[in-house]
Amino acid sequence: MEGMTRRLRSILLLSALLLVGSAVAGVAEPRLGRAADTPVKKTITVTGNGSVTTVPDRATFDFTVETRAATAKAALAKNADDAGAMIAALKNAGVAAADLRTGQVSLQPQMNEKGTDVIGYVASNTVEAKTALAKAGAVVDAAVAAGANGVSGPMLSRSDTDALYRDALKSAVADAAEKAKALAGSAGLTLGGVQTIVEGSQAGPPIPFAQKAADAASTPIEAGTQTVDAVVTVTYAAG
Repeated sequence: MEGMTRRLRSILLLSALLLVGSAVAGVAEPRLGRAADTPVKKTITVTGNGSVTTVPDRATFDFTVETRAATAKAALAKNADDAGAMIAALKNAGVAAADLRTGQVSLQPQMNEKGTDVIGYVASNTVEAKTALAKAGAVVDAAVAAGANGVSGPMLSRSDTDALYRDALKSAVADAAEKAKALAGSAGLTLGGVQTIVEGSQAGPPIPFAQKAADAASTPIEAGTQTVDAVVTVTYAAG
């Protein structure tokens, strides 16, 4: 009787294990089936480039007034007077107050040849001025005539750079579309809609280009040409 009871328990235990195994297999198999049936998403990613060539119409200069005196106070006071005269001259030459910005004010001791004694002081004031390119030569002349003894520039730019950049972006997107069509056709795929667009840009340096000087009677400033560049990375669906 006892032996029969043990066999019965063994049979029941084995049956329970088989039922659990079947349940686990039933849960796992559908998951594996769904993963295997999921189609792979196909995409095409390209980089598009666009550019607009333009002629600069704005110029930016740095004008510096440097003065020397025996004492720091005297050097700074004289520099303030000379810098004030230069700023007034820039305004009279047509530079708006909003286009004038102080870049740096400095005061340094001047040493003797041995570097052991202070023999005076040097004060300087640098002012950044933005102007229309047509007035650039006259602005430089006015600043120097008023006491500027240091000139740096010009940095040329366009007043409508934002609008030109948007035009370059449109060209870049169109370029990306043409590249994607070519890739899809070569791979035997059908090009779908845009999935993502990432913007990137790179400003082009001025390119020398002979033009008439802004004002023949003033310091000559050549405009040259300049490019406004745009770069986009576009991902398309493909099938």
